[in-house]
Amino acid sequence: MKSVRRNLREVYVWQLPVRFFHWINAACIIILCITGYIIGNPPAVQHATPAIDNYWFGWVRFAHLATGMIFVVNILFRVYWAFVGNRFARWFNFVPLTAEQWRSIFNTLRVDILLLTKTPVYDIGHNSLAATTYLGLFLLSILQALTGFMMMFVTTNNVGEPVTTWMLFGMNGFFVVRYIHHFLMWAFVLFMIIHVYLVFYHDYIERNGIASSMIGGWKFIREDVVEDYEKDIRDQCLRHHTPDECVRDEYDPD
Repeated sequence: MKSVRRNLREVYVWQLPVRFFHWINAACIIILCITGYIIGNPPAVQHATPAIDNYWFGWVRFAHLATGMIFVVNILFRVYWAFVGNRFARWFNFVPLTAEQWRSIFNTLRVDILLLTKTPVYDIGHNSLAATTYLGLFLLSILQALTGFMMMFVTTNNVGEPVTTWMLFGMNGFFVVRYIHHFLMWAFVLFMIIHVYLVFYHDYIERNGIASSMIGGWKFIREDVVEDYEKDIRDQCLRHHTPDECVRDEYDPD
């Protein structure tokens, strides 16, 4: 029998709002990709009954538009939580502003993409490569939502129609916007495939429970990694506060 003994600590990383956002976002992307593909390439379905009794395509469009609205609200909530959530949810994790973040990106590339080393890069929250990728996904989400609103509002008489119509014609018309929207759908599909693969890959090589952490919020982190992280956080706090003000436990569930 083989066994490996490790000194691990259970760390509360993903707060409940972050977990809700993740699964709502995942469900929205799946529904939007399926319904969007059908809308972009609808099957030829013939019925002997009147068209009014076969409104399935209308329901597909409704599901796409309603889910798109939920997707946008969910994204806006995550932007808000990036300023009020715990340390692992904050915006500065997703913008590579420090040399340490860039080192983490290159080191993670060596493990995940180039396969130059089997030694994983240990992070408590998102590693810098994943966080920067999520920033890119956020920007794609904004563009995807805008192109969707352009196509939806151009045929309506609501308050947003003049702006979205102006944007649509500024991008050379409906068909150009449609192709951008359709191309971005495949970018989301590709992201989902890579994301699921890397989650289980890191769960295997790091043994940190990353897959289940988005359900319960807890990850299993090496003791020395947690201690180094706590020391860095305390040193940063002591630069601006007294020791008594730097005793708050960052890992307590809210």
